[in-house]
Amino acid sequence: MSETRSDGELLRSVAADADRRAFEELYRRYAPWLTARMRGRCADHAVVDDVVQETFLAVWRGSARYREEGDVAGWLWRIGSRRLIDALRGDGARGRLRQALARLRHRDEVSAEERVLAGVEHGDLAGALVRLSPELRAVLQATVVDGLTTREAAVLLGIPPGTVKTRAMRARRQLREALA
Repeated sequence: MSETRSDGELLRSVAADADRRAFEELYRRYAPWLTARMRGRCADHAVVDDVVQETFLAVWRGSARYREEGDVAGWLWRIGSRRLIDALRGDGARGRLRQALARLRHRDEVSAEERVLAGVEHGDLAGALVRLSPELRAVLQATVVDGLTTREAAVLLGIPPGTVKTRAMRARRQLREALA
């Protein structure tokens, strides 16, 4: 019986030797977890499945390189979340809003985002969003539309978590004022 290899050993074998067995072991370890986590962010299972496959394809091809900083799960999540964002951007604004609302449908209470969207269904939400600075729009995209946590959005955007919270609060305030 062979000894279980660490995640780092598996990734080194994939990168250096194109070791198919190492890649398959890595996939078995993380694909179910990544799929479940992505499905919490996106209601379209076909999109999630594609994103998970693209994530592992990037690992196999070497276009995503692990620098042995942090854990492998976090590294895979960053790759996958960026690919999910790209996939959702391809759906257009309405598709992204539907995805955000689909994530919320299992909740009994109406979220603040749903109340705002319901109140401005025929209003100028798109115009109000365009008038936000790119930094504020990016935070809203990551936290509201893409469903990332503050910490995940901070990693994705390359800013501290406190800055994400501040920008999100400022963006919501500006949207409320613009839509009132």
